[in-house]
Amino acid sequence: MKIDFILPDIGEGIVECELVEWHVAEGEAVTEDQPVAEVMTDKVMVEITAMHTGKLLQHYWKKGEIARVGQPLYQIEVEGEAAQQHEQPGEQTSAALPKTPEPKTAAPASDAAASSQVDRAVASQQSAATSAPLLEKPLASPAVRRLARELELDLHQVQGSGKEGRILKEDLLAYQTAPAVESSARAAASAHTSLAGKTQRLKGIQAAMAKQMQLAWQVPTFTYVEEIDVTELLKVRAQLKPQFEQQGIKLSLMPLMMKALALAIADFPILNSRVNAECSEITYLDDINIGMAAATPHGLLVPNVKRVQDLTLQQIAQQVTSLTEAARQGRLSAESMQGGTISISNIGALGGTVATPILNVPEVAIVALGRVQRLPRFNAQGEVEARDLIQVSWSGDHRVLDGATMASFCRCWQGYLEQPITMLAQLR
Repeated sequence: MKIDFILPDIGEGIVECELVEWHVAEGEAVTEDQPVAEVMTDKVMVEITAMHTGKLLQHYWKKGEIARVGQPLYQIEVEGEAAQQHEQPGEQTSAALPKTPEPKTAAPASDAAASSQVDRAVASQQSAATSAPLLEKPLASPAVRRLARELELDLHQVQGSGKEGRILKEDLLAYQTAPAVESSARAAASAHTSLAGKTQRLKGIQAAMAKQMQLAWQVPTFTYVEEIDVTELLKVRAQLKPQFEQQGIKLSLMPLMMKALALAIADFPILNSRVNAECSEITYLDDINIGMAAATPHGLLVPNVKRVQDLTLQQIAQQVTSLTEAARQGRLSAESMQGGTISISNIGALGGTVATPILNVPEVAIVALGRVQRLPRFNAQGEVEARDLIQVSWSGDHRVLDGATMASFCRCWQGYLEQPITMLAQLR
């Protein structure tokens, strides 16, 4: 039986998404729960898996096209119990669905014939795998497959060093150093550099970012800049780093910054609030969910660490590492992008010092961290000594925050960062 897979409601009122990648070609066998395609909404990347075991017959959308929720994504041919279930009354089948116009993706007859020949060849190769068609594919995680696509590498040519020959990220990077592969990668990169004179439609995350920035610009905002001495904070990090590394956790300054921020917000709850659309009510939020702006290949995303006030430093570091890796791979979950209450942007990672960060509305404050600089400063005895300094740039919603409140809050946060031992008195 032929069944159309209907693109489901991904959540948050999403009605369309971009088809990023097909993992299964037309004519290939597919097993239940096998990744079939990747689609990208204006916030996250979503992996679409197969509902049944069978044979994928047709793609209704091409890579880069915008697929709509409620319309067929692909057609699959199934047999046995799955087909019987769809024949029962009340079950949706392609015949029972409203007739949907075919997307403008139909290939010319010559292309279709060529594709059919390729599909038959692939199918004949896979037939030897009998009940396990996936064994013909290289063993690799979705993240590694995505990286391979970005690097223009063929996984069949890469020797895996993991268990049972699983291909790891390190295997890809090692393979990429081969001269032939480097040449191919450079050629592919040069083909994408010539964009002069071209007009492209903003899609997915880029479109969402543009709308969000336009919305934020309507909020009256002011900026407050302060210099913070992080010499002692870096010493604390150096002392804790080996202990964290033994547990496989990377400890950067970000978790320490977040914990100090949560402690300061306890004394200044207005920094963890939001106002309604009419600006007639203010709501003070219970949880402190700190967002961290991340530049990804698809655009700017701001995942957040939930309930920082209740987390240990180790738990915060674990989540920061996990969110950073997911952002780089374009695999942030929808849940990680929701519910942020205040944000941090680490411009220092790119070499910046001072900025005017744009609010992540409806949040009322955001801070940009500059890079750490070792500079001469006078100590209490009037002697010049080297200190590790960082510039922080706060932007606040001037409808609910004023300069005095922001300055007082920043001094409180600064106190925890410059004398990290004082945080012990507030930790629960």
